[in-house]
Amino acid sequence: MIVQFMRFAFREESTEKQKARALELIRRTAKVESVAHSTVGRLLGDPAEGYTHGYSFGLADLDAFERYMYDPVHLAGDTEILPHYAKLHVGVAVTDDPDPDLGAKISAVYEGKLARYPEWERLMTAIPEVRFG
Repeated sequence: MIVQFMRFAFREESTEKQKARALELIRRTAKVESVAHSTVGRLLGDPAEGYTHGYSFGLADLDAFERYMYDPVHLAGDTEILPHYAKLHVGVAVTDDPDPDLGAKISAVYEGKLARYPEWERLMTAIPEVRFG
């Protein structure tokens, strides 16, 4: 199992309707076939860090992770979600997989998506603050 956690905050100029739509799309993505479990909602963290919401999801293995990253529902949602992020922290993943190279393999999936979808890369780089790990 690979469990990923993301924290994010919306841009000040995003309307409540746009924020609600983004959360709806994240929840839709969280229901794709490759996701074993998920939670999307407000973040119960330190408000001083500036994050307001979180998304946690579990995937059975690396194959499920790759299917998730390239799922048409995920790809379609990102074009509406990412422009509203002011801050995004793609947090540390947790796994019970003993493969010592799993982290590098997950990174390779991200890099492959960036290379294959230049628009996704543009959307990611347009987020004012992005952190991994």
